[in-house]
Amino acid sequence: MMPDLGKYADAVLSAYGGTILLLLLLVIFTLRRGRAAREALESVEKRIKPNG
Repeated sequence: MMPDLGKYADAVLSAYGGTILLLLLLVIFTLRRGRAAREALESVEKRIKPNG
């Protein structure tokens, strides 16, 4: 159940929406960077292991 926000409803709901959007973008960005870092590390490890 949502409380009555009165005349501030638009501002409050848009702030919540913006916050959720920014958090989702941050999670997506973090996952993509993590995947890229993991792939780079695996590439380096593959080059190092054969050489000892």
